[in-house]
Amino acid sequence: MPTGYDQVRPLRWENDALLMLDQRLLPGEERWLELRDADGVADAIRAMAVRGAPAIGIAAAYGAVLAAREAGGDWAHLSSALDRLGAARPTAVNLEWALQHMRALAERTAAGEWFRAMLAEAHALHEADVEANRRMGELGGTLIEGGAVLTHCNTGSLATGGYGTALGVIRSAWGEGRITKVYADETRPWLQGARLTAWELVRDGIPVTLLCEGAAASLLAGGEVGWVVVGADRIAANGDVANKIGTYGLAVLARHHGVRFMVVAPTSTVDMRTASGADIPIEVRAEDEVLHFNGKPVAADGARGWNPVFDVTPAGLIDAIVTEAGIVEQPDLAGMSQLFGAR
Repeated sequence: MPTGYDQVRPLRWENDALLMLDQRLLPGEERWLELRDADGVADAIRAMAVRGAPAIGIAAAYGAVLAAREAGGDWAHLSSALDRLGAARPTAVNLEWALQHMRALAERTAAGEWFRAMLAEAHALHEADVEANRRMGELGGTLIEGGAVLTHCNTGSLATGGYGTALGVIRSAWGEGRITKVYADETRPWLQGARLTAWELVRDGIPVTLLCEGAAASLLAGGEVGWVVVGADRIAANGDVANKIGTYGLAVLARHHGVRFMVVAPTSTVDMRTASGADIPIEVRAEDEVLHFNGKPVAADGARGWNPVFDVTPAGLIDAIVTEAGIVEQPDLAGMSQLFGAR
């Protein structure tokens, strides 16, 4: 159950359906989607009703449960549904990880037991994510010795099973009095920082100050911020990190201004099969997301838009990668292999 600075859960299983808080409508409206088939879950993931790599993985696990119910023992039906779920978002490795996990479970389970076994496993993955986030919060919080922090996008309960990755570190450090102030980038074009991170922190009673990404350099130059704390959608074997677009620029700014840079993510986000960030597929979404806001055009007619959702931060710009399994400081292939080589 949520405790302390942790009042939000974006996913629930009730009455044999996945209930998903529609994050596209926050903070203005809290509406829950009731999803009863795997394709509905895939559509919700693709449309960004749920986002954040760990939350996408958990949603996909519950989508696999719904696929198992629909399949009625037909392996071809189940496998096709899992493939459609996997195609919903290409960059976040947690999606692939969760579906591989559920596919392997189905392969070793009698068809008549798919639904029961996969539902129990989805619940277990959900609970494990929350516990992992709490552990990351404890570990990452010990690195922060005071001052303000800056975060980017949303890495909180809404992006995970609960508590959050980077925001979990911020929650933990705030609760221990290690942080004096929290700054959050607004995060264009979906404004996850403005709509989601600010909403979560306000609900938890943690003061938050919002800024445009273009103001980050001036903020870091002022000397108040000691750490930039962000999440990840995929971490390569050499420590390169794919995360929400704008993360790379923050890392460059942090290094220039002597501000430390922390990446927080569960081990399911670490992809030791991918050698470097150059091998990570980067999702590019529709240009209308840049050219429009709330359905209304904000650019001159005839202008084109470029809308990569993620960028890659080289390991050399990262001071610490925090997972529930431990911390890799100054990450490189050797340090990553020491902690994750057995995966």
